[in-house]
Amino acid sequence: MAYDEELSDQLRVGLEGIMGISEKRMMGGLCFFLDGNMLAGAHRIKSSEARFMFRVGKANEAEALTRDGAEIVELGGRRMGGLVFVPGDVCDGAALREWISLSMSFVTTLPAKELKGMR
Repeated sequence: MAYDEELSDQLRVGLEGIMGISEKRMMGGLCFFLDGNMLAGAHRIKSSEARFMFRVGKANEAEALTRDGAEIVELGGRRMGGLVFVPGDVCDGAALREWISLSMSFVTTLPAKELKGMR
């Protein structure tokens, strides 16, 4: 996976005004964190498909998978519970705000932590 600037900019706009947001390149893309906990990311896979990744938590996984285009994240053949990919072309405007809200509902329950290399 590679970093996708357009989707990253969309996430920046969607997260604007939320205190505690930081960014870090990892997992093959650019990830956004809330108080040191991964919240969302922007990726581009080899087929050139741009997609978002949202950390919704295992309790929200079933609800997340009912939404348009959502699928469980698998990296290196390993299922990553609580993380979903969403194609960039089905996730803009109101849909993006809803995904951010669902991710925030999980990530805000986690204790804050400090990560090195954050900007």
